[in-house]
Amino acid sequence: MPKILVRAKQVITMNAKREIVEDGAVAIEDNQIVAVDKFDKLCVSMPDAEIHGEPNAVITPGMINGHQHLTGDRLFKSMIPDTIDSQDAIFNWAVPIHAAHTERDDYLSALLALNEALCNGITTTVEAGTVAHPDSVHAAQVEIGTRGTLGSWGWDTEGAPYAGSISEVLDRQREVLRIAPPGGLIEGWVTLVGHDLMSDELVCAASELARNNSTHLTFHISPSTNDTASYLARTGKHPVRHLYDLGALGPHVLLAHAVHLNEDEIDCVVSANAAVAVCPWAYLRLAQGITAGGRHDEMLRRGVRIALGCDSENSGDAVDPIRNAALFAGLMRDKSMDPFSYSAVDALAQHTIEAARAIGMDDKIGSLEVGKQADLVVFQTSGPEWITRSSNPVLQLIWSSNGASVADVFVAGKQVVRGRKCITVDIAAAAEEAQKRAQILGQTIRP
Repeated sequence: MPKILVRAKQVITMNAKREIVEDGAVAIEDNQIVAVDKFDKLCVSMPDAEIHGEPNAVITPGMINGHQHLTGDRLFKSMIPDTIDSQDAIFNWAVPIHAAHTERDDYLSALLALNEALCNGITTTVEAGTVAHPDSVHAAQVEIGTRGTLGSWGWDTEGAPYAGSISEVLDRQREVLRIAPPGGLIEGWVTLVGHDLMSDELVCAASELARNNSTHLTFHISPSTNDTASYLARTGKHPVRHLYDLGALGPHVLLAHAVHLNEDEIDCVVSANAAVAVCPWAYLRLAQGITAGGRHDEMLRRGVRIALGCDSENSGDAVDPIRNAALFAGLMRDKSMDPFSYSAVDALAQHTIEAARAIGMDDKIGSLEVGKQADLVVFQTSGPEWITRSSNPVLQLIWSSNGASVADVFVAGKQVVRGRKCITVDIAAAAEEAQKRAQILGQTIRP
């Protein structure tokens, strides 16, 4: 790969000092960052480098999406009504949608979801688990050139759709780890549905499988109050306390949502050093009560590792980290009624360096520092939201902009988006095929 300089008016490093380099550039060799400095200085030291970016741009680290469903919803983007309850949405929409999907549908769904993610600046996607065809999702991930994780949903509750025995579920997890071993751009994670759709034996075995293979375990828990009621009825304990007492939690666990936790459950998360993926738009879209019961602000104060996620296209709908970060910042600030409690810089960190910590990749990604992987985003500033230019680009990026300002994206030193268009795959052809499949599927499953 050629040596590359990506230049900008402001390079937001998100390093420990949160330094911003004015009239700077990021120097890339192979897949790594070799320098972050003034553009003029780097031009002298790397005279043969290819020049990307532009003088008025803003550069950030690649964004990290801590929780994203890549299959099912994309072909029905924003089609599940927002005036139905969760049971109706799951059993009359989501389950039939997944049941009707072919391998090709899952590939198209993942490809187009990742296209939106990349074009909005997301370079790493934690895949929340596909139902049937992880190999198809993996093919899409590799082809489009993203970084991320791969999972295959597992649950063993009797009578639930697609449920399996503990051994069957674990075999599916082992197959994912075989498809995407550690060390590549795509890494397999042990992935359960969660909620109360997993026996104690399954969640303990899944946690042990993740530990033994030096990978992670992720599952859904308590986005609404339903999980609390279910666990109390079955175990007499709140969900996270029960999982903690089982020994299933640890630094390798990423809890998706964890909205309705009590004080004791937060104690368990802190003690286990588990991480949490928060998807604020989903809780508002689905009326799950983050403003009424969410305690992520307390988790942050107590040092819980938190990543922001965008969730599925019928929950969070838009795969846009800037829109997502602004919402989360607003929720945290409004709840505390304290302007010093949470800032735009904090919100950006939850999609970059803090997200990297939450998923155990902060040694590789999350900030623009020498030795890290060259995942970065170039935001063009020619749009009306960038007039006039602020001296604080993070404030302007989070509170005034959105993913539509993304111009170029690099993953591990390779450019994957240029001029807001993915350059690794034929998105137009995939979109045409996906639209036809969506029409066919819609005729067969719509309630």
